[in-house]
Amino acid sequence: MTTPAARNETPHFRALPIFVAAAALLTTFAALAHEISEGEPLDFDRTIITALRHAPDYSQPIGPHWFNNAMVDLTALGGVTVLTLAVVLATALLLLRHQRRMAALLVFATLTGALAGTGLKHLFSRPRPDVVHHLVEVNSLSFPSGHAMNSAIVFLTLGAIVSRNYSEWTVRWFIMLAAMALVLVIGFSRVYLGVHWPSDILAGWSIGSAWALLMGLLASRMQESHRIEQPSE
Repeated sequence: MTTPAARNETPHFRALPIFVAAAALLTTFAALAHEISEGEPLDFDRTIITALRHAPDYSQPIGPHWFNNAMVDLTALGGVTVLTLAVVLATALLLLRHQRRMAALLVFATLTGALAGTGLKHLFSRPRPDVVHHLVEVNSLSFPSGHAMNSAIVFLTLGAIVSRNYSEWTVRWFIMLAAMALVLVIGFSRVYLGVHWPSDILAGWSIGSAWALLMGLLASRMQESHRIEQPSE
């Protein structure tokens, strides 16, 4: 039988590694932000983005034509339209399941993340890569990547909320790994298509994942609070 003291200590114990991971991710973002504030691409930026193109003009990406088309399709999953649709549908489902606090949390995480990403872009005002041809149209600033940051916030937060409805750890891990794989593919597609430096993607992943970790922790606390509030049968 679990004692009251054990029930109170366990959530705090679980929260510690989440805070540590979030702090590490935010530190990574801060380090990248400091480096790009110098105004020049980082060494690995130019190396990676040109490695994905055929020399010497770098206008053609490596790989077969179908792979190029696949990257164009996959990058759209991190765009405003798809992410907004995902959030609207997920919010509606949560409301239908009478999970109003979870629905509010998802909307809060998405809106604040989008606003933060826009503010950071204008703060750093980093131009898009100019060493390779852009394979999709872009019309905003580069750092951090909005696709990387917002997809991390939306899909990882969604994964954290959805996975909590299942008791099996295998199902929970599958949902979270699927969400992480989706975020990684979207980020890679932005570099492959030549519209972001790799450091833009790393920065977006870092701050987006940190925000999703904190939102997931908040979702866990809200769920535990709801259980405590339920009357015993």
